[in-house]
Amino acid sequence: MDRAKLGNVEIEYEVKGDGEPVVLIHPGIFSDWFAPLRKEPILASQYRLVHFHRVGCKGSSRVEGSVSFVEQAAHINLLMGHLGIGQAHVVGHSSSGNVALQLALDSGERVHSIAVLEPALMSVPSVVTSRVFVGAAAERFREGDAAAAIDIFLKGTCGPQYRPLLEKALPHSFGQYVEDARIFFEQEFPALQQWSFTRDHAQRILQPVLAVVGSRSLEYDPIWSERQQLLLEWLPNVEPLTVNATHLLEVENPREVAEGLAKFFGRHPL
Repeated sequence: MDRAKLGNVEIEYEVKGDGEPVVLIHPGIFSDWFAPLRKEPILASQYRLVHFHRVGCKGSSRVEGSVSFVEQAAHINLLMGHLGIGQAHVVGHSSSGNVALQLALDSGERVHSIAVLEPALMSVPSVVTSRVFVGAAAERFREGDAAAAIDIFLKGTCGPQYRPLLEKALPHSFGQYVEDARIFFEQEFPALQQWSFTRDHAQRILQPVLAVVGSRSLEYDPIWSERQQLLLEWLPNVEPLTVNATHLLEVENPREVAEGLAKFFGRHPL
């Protein structure tokens, strides 16, 4: 991968393909989750796909202290400038869906359209009742068992049968998540808890937004339905898309996600 010096951090990135640029923001420390999607011909043959590793992940800079979603969005703005990309379609999954929304708020001129794949919105009722596993995962991390902590978290978000699906699509990836666990529990979680997104914020995002949710996510946990409904009610220019998947989405069903994204981009060309 190439590297870009962006202020006080270095980000490793990769650009493949030609056409309208699409910036992919991987969820949390799960830096390879877009790998299956980037292989789908309907995207790879028509778009310029920008893939990078967020601060703290793989070979990008590791920084001490907090890293807010505002800072993460600023890194993307700088990376787009480094690559000479004036405007792009932006795709963010889970907490990186939050980062994509923050990028639209802070640097809207960079964002032509947004696809948010089950963003981790905290202002829904089920955050209190269904996120008990997050505290359990954090406790296991504090006890020194990073592998168990990541396992608890992924079971809670993606379902108890997540591991075979993950290993089939991304063999041996779990070890990298364990290696990056400190970033997840000490930087990503606090950033998520401190991030605010209100109806007033949503009303400022005028770009077309594709709100993607997995059908099996909807069956597994009511939080995904609540989050999807919030997006559909708050955003002025939003379209829904349901795909046959759990929260693993593009890992589990890259073809359906790719087809949905390509159709959305086609409806809203640069």
